[in-house]
Order: sequence, then structure tokens, then C-alpha cells
Amino acid sequence: MTIKRLKLKISGMTCEHCASSIEKSLVQAGVIEANISYLAKGGTVSIDLRKTTLDDVLAAVQSRGHYRVVDVLELNSGESSSARHLIIIGGGSAAFAAALQAHDLRARVTMINDGLPIGGTCVNVGCVPSKILIRAAHDLHLACQHPFAGIAKTAKLVDFSALMSQVKEMVAALQKQKYIDVIKDLTHFEYIQGRAQIASPNTVEVNGKTIYGDAIIVASGASPSVPTIPGLEDVHFLTNESLYNLQTLPEHLIILGGSFIGLETAQMFARFGSKVTIIERLPQILASESADIVAELSRHLRNEGIEILTSARTLSVNETGGRVRMHVQAEDKEMYLNGTHLFLATGRRGNTDNLTSDKLELERNRQGFLKVDEYLQTKLPSVFAAGDVIGGHMFVYTAAMEGKLAALNALTDSKQKADYNIVPRVVFTDPQFASVGYDQQGATAAGFSAETITLEIKHIPRFITANEQRGFIQLTRERDSDQLLGARVIAPEGGELIMQIAMALKFGATVADLREMLHPYLTASEGVKLAAITFTKNLEQLSCCAT
Repeated sequence: MTIKRLKLKISGMTCEHCASSIEKSLVQAGVIEANISYLAKGGTVSIDLRKTTLDDVLAAVQSRGHYRVVDVLELNSGESSSARHLIIIGGGSAAFAAALQAHDLRARVTMINDGLPIGGTCVNVGCVPSKILIRAAHDLHLACQHPFAGIAKTAKLVDFSALMSQVKEMVAALQKQKYIDVIKDLTHFEYIQGRAQIASPNTVEVNGKTIYGDAIIVASGASPSVPTIPGLEDVHFLTNESLYNLQTLPEHLIILGGSFIGLETAQMFARFGSKVTIIERLPQILASESADIVAELSRHLRNEGIEILTSARTLSVNETGGRVRMHVQAEDKEMYLNGTHLFLATGRRGNTDNLTSDKLELERNRQGFLKVDEYLQTKLPSVFAAGDVIGGHMFVYTAAMEGKLAALNALTDSKQKADYNIVPRVVFTDPQFASVGYDQQGATAAGFSAETITLEIKHIPRFITANEQRGFIQLTRERDSDQLLGARVIAPEGGELIMQIAMALKFGATVADLREMLHPYLTASEGVKLAAITFTKNLEQLSCCAT
């Protein structure tokens, strides 16, 4: 039979129920397959030209009342198409990177998403809302605690719910701009809202339909990992997926977990006016970092009134009268903490429950993360995975790299390996902690004859003029060759300093190369040059701009 695939742009839809209603009407009109989405403002249909005409399709849509087909694009005609078909499970950064790469390769793409709204964790319940609130808290804190004479130190949080409403508006705008609008005009692309299950190495079932693809990419993300603690199942707790729905400021926020998310959330709410307690079961916050980094950051957090308990085990938790009571053993001391809210920052687990049919199995670890090889391929040759669902770094930028790479490897014979040699990281506390490459301990363990210097930012002109003394810049080099190996930075906006070091690492620069670069005077980036000079000279004996 002669099959034609059409992409329809439809006006008048206000929700996914509208899309479902149109699909039913199209099926009743005799179309072979209909996939309509409110978010995509349309969808695709497949028709047998011997039985169904374009006029039949238009009439079926418009028979539902106020819906109208405003544009029609023919995707292919005849019985077959040379374009390969990629099915992507997920709707976050990895999924979008994969879709755009596949589009560049002229493949047909079907994206199936469920759970979080389109855009995934980052834009909805992660990077974006958290950084908006962190900035708001920073501005409030700076207005009250600035270091300059003659300027009043007055500011106050007067309407927390108004702030949270603004956050939602900003999130929605970015979601539309960077996700919804990106796919609305893509050719050979369809978006399906529904829970996907891989039925075979080349088929996915969703909403009662079976879809065939040449390859499948799983980019279903990750969710908060909830620890096993007696009583926790009966307590109302917050995670990153519910935190940004708060309408009242917590009086006392207890945070389980002292890594990136826990620390950023702790300082943010402390600056808004909450009492904050961090409970970390390991001997230190930021467990993988060196003691000097942890001591410096801990000191600044505690100076803002944040209580940090380490080597702390939560024995039980209960909720009475709207308050959370924690029974905690911190080192050798047992205590009870009473808070108004409990926030879990206790890690992530892969969204892989019911991902495959009973007859099919993909390897995953204890946390539910899919196991992939260096090409992001699962044990099934046609199934790849990318983003948070494979664990590892779980940053939005590594997810995007993985999604693009997975699509390239799935659709072409040019296999490329995922490269994690240089992955800069930032914790958005104030001062920020940023890192890339080796520190002294890591470099020594890797067999380098390593040397590390530390330059306190109170010696950097930019920070001197800002009356700022919190933090330092550490550089690590190979002693004999002068090869730069890595950096650790604690500084206000320290994340803005780390990329020049990451670029230097990527292109094999030496410390001398950093030292000889021209850095504008009174910029924070000049601190990297000054740190490089510190390997061989005493800054206190040099004039400004001297090398």
C-alpha cells in the first residue's frame, strides 16, 4: 500500500487531553497512526492514500470544534524512507542533545517523555530554579552584609511566596525558549507524552502503541534516592522535586546530605532567614575533596550560622504537630533535632523501573543506573543510554555531551568514546568551590611528581578592592615539566575562573604559559596568573601587574 506521513501544526489545543481527543478523531477517520502532542502544538499522522485523503485528516481535526490544522508538511511518501529512525526515551538535556544530533544526521526522531515536564531535571527542579534562588539570596545577603562604610545595610525578605512565583515564571520562560520552541519546528520529529517500555531491541511500547526504531537511546534521567531510616516513610519530606513548590519560608530546615545540592540549599535558605542544620553521615562534607578545601568552605558556612554535623547517623525520624524530630548520633554523641522541614540531598537513583518488558533485561547497578560501555552502548547493540540514567558525573553539560555522542554512535559507523578527562565542577555556594583536573593527592596517586601552591585571594587586587578575603586559588603542576595538572578554587564567583584552567589543561599548557598570558588588571581571572607566579616568586615582593 502507499503510505504518506504528514506533520501537522494544530491550533486551539490547551492541554494533552485535547491532543488525545484529536488522536481519537483521526483514528476514527481511518489514519494508520496518529501521534499528537499539546507541547509540540501538533504531531504526525500516517495515512494510506487509497483509503484516506488529506481532506479527511483536516476534517477529522476540525470536527472536534475549535481545533484547526494551520500547516501541513509531507515527511515522506511511498512505502519506505531511507532515513533511520531514532527513538529517545526522556525529555531532558541528554534527550534534546540526542534529538538535535539525530536531526543533523537527517534521521527521523521520536521522543517519548513521562515524569518531569519537558526539559527534565535541570530546567524544572534543578540547576535553573536553584540558581535563581541562590542569586536572590546572595543579593539579599550582600545588601545586609556588604563591607563598605557609609552605606546602609538594610534589606528584608518580605514575601517568600512572591519570590517563588517569580522563580516559576522564569523557569517556564526558559523551558519554552530552550526546549519547547526548539522542537516545535523540527522536521521528521514527533513528541509523545507517555510512559515508554522497551519491548524488544528495536521496539518501544507507549500509550498502547508499538513503535519501531533502528536504535533506541534511554535518557530517562534520575530521581532522588530516599535512604532507609526508621520512621521516614511516615514523614513529609522535601526533595529537589518538591522544594520549589514551597510557599512559606521554613523556620528550621534540616538537610540530610552534605554534598553539592545539600550545601547550596543550606546557604540559600540560611540567607533567606531559615535556621539550617546539615547532617552528613561521612566524616566531612564534600567527601571526595581535600581537608583544606573542606575546612575553608565549612568555616564560611558556619560563619553564616549554618550548623554542620559530620560522622552523623540518623537513627530515626518522626513527625508530630507539623514538626520533624530527628534522632541523630553524631560521632559518639546522641541528640534530638526538631525542625519544621526535612530536605533530602542523599544522592540519586536511575529512572529505570519498568523500563523493559519481562522478556528483556538491561544491566543496571544497585542504584538503578544503566551500565554502558565507553561508547554509551548497553549490552543490546541497538540500545544506548545517556545522561543521569547512567550515573557518573550527572551534570547537565556531561549529559548533553553524552546525548549527542550516543546519537552519533547509534546512527553512524563512526564510533566515538565519551571523554571525561577534563570535567570542570562548581558548587554554587558563596564563596563558590570550583575544580578541574588533579589536586595534590590525586596527582601523586596517579604517579606524578606533583607540586601544589595556594594563593589566598586577599593577595589578588580584584578582591582587595572588593574588601573580600574569603578563599584561595590552588594550582597543581608536574614539578619537572611544569605541566599544569589541575586546580581548586574557593572564591566569590569562583566558577568563572575555572574554565581558563580547564582550557589550559585541554591544550596542554604549562604553568609558565599561564604566567606569561596578559590578564587585564583588576579582574578576578588575573588571580590565576598570580597563582602561577607564586610557584617561583613571592607576590609580596612584586608591584602590581609585575610578572
